[in-house]
Amino acid sequence: MLFISGFIISWFINHKQYNKIGHYRSTFNIANISLYFYMQPDKPRFEDIQQAAASISGRIHKTPVLHSRTFNNETNSRSFFKAENLQRIGAFKIRGALNKIRSLSDEEKSRGVITFSSGNHGQATALAARLENIQCVVVMPEDARISKKNAAQGYGAEIITAGTTSEDRYQRAMELRKQYGYTVIPPYEDPFIIAGQGTCGLEIVEQIPDVEYVLIPVGGGGLISGCALAIKSKLPSVKVIGVETAGADDANQSFRQKKLVRYESTNTIADGMRNLSLGTINFEMLLRFVDDMLTVSDDDVVAMMRFFFERMKTVVEPTGAVASAAIRVHNERFKDKRVCAIISGGNIGIEDFCRLVINS
Repeated sequence: MLFISGFIISWFINHKQYNKIGHYRSTFNIANISLYFYMQPDKPRFEDIQQAAASISGRIHKTPVLHSRTFNNETNSRSFFKAENLQRIGAFKIRGALNKIRSLSDEEKSRGVITFSSGNHGQATALAARLENIQCVVVMPEDARISKKNAAQGYGAEIITAGTTSEDRYQRAMELRKQYGYTVIPPYEDPFIIAGQGTCGLEIVEQIPDVEYVLIPVGGGGLISGCALAIKSKLPSVKVIGVETAGADDANQSFRQKKLVRYESTNTIADGMRNLSLGTINFEMLLRFVDDMLTVSDDDVVAMMRFFFERMKTVVEPTGAVASAAIRVHNERFKDKRVCAIISGGNIGIEDFCRLVINS
């Protein structure tokens, strides 16, 4: 998309439709807007996911698919779990961050990169930057999990904290970008990020070619956008379903109302779902490629975390357990079906894990 046309569209959205956190805010002046967001193509193609898979091959893990007879008997389903908690940095986010950083020009890399994240994307960007020998700054919320801060620092990133909301992080990152010239690595609303996350979907259809349903957790929408595009391109009959917690179901509401819904606040233990809205590109792809949305409660999520730990000997963070919990909660829908749920991550400190699970 050309800059001029992108700016006109952005202006229309700002003033006529909604005021979205991050990339579209009517209070921004043109000097504060990263030109990147208006010079990239609107949405990735399936070919972009294939190119992403080639670009990051050998630098990430092809994560295993897990299963549990106990779970299948309990739910009367044939369920599989795509274990992205066993991915590098402990979450799927390295796929998109590495693909994005590897797409940068030498000049963009020389300026260093900056991102804004509650945790996993920050860790992913930090590791991807280290792999490419690039300076990295991560803006995290003041209440970010200590384990995630420490991990990002361990990969060599400079950590800066700002407020507790996604808007706080975004604003601070844009101030630093303007001051130091960093290249921005967005968490989810970016074609290279989406294409990178879509490589997880490619692996699913290769590993489970007769899958009937794929359940995907939804935060900002990067994972579900990329995976839905990949899955529908390879296996059009597969039903792709997004899952959120009830206290942060902006994507569910957006899907139902067919318009982008923005929340003022969220209330969930799943920190990866505390975004106040989907990205605009992600929302468009959600409407096009996703068949349905479901919700689960925080209690359902904790119960699923406990099951993973006790019966499958794997540690899963709250956001990572959301999609799997939906199979249990909505089990009649998936009776006798071959279902894959993505475990999006496993980054949770031992203290937080014990507090949640023991008190459940």
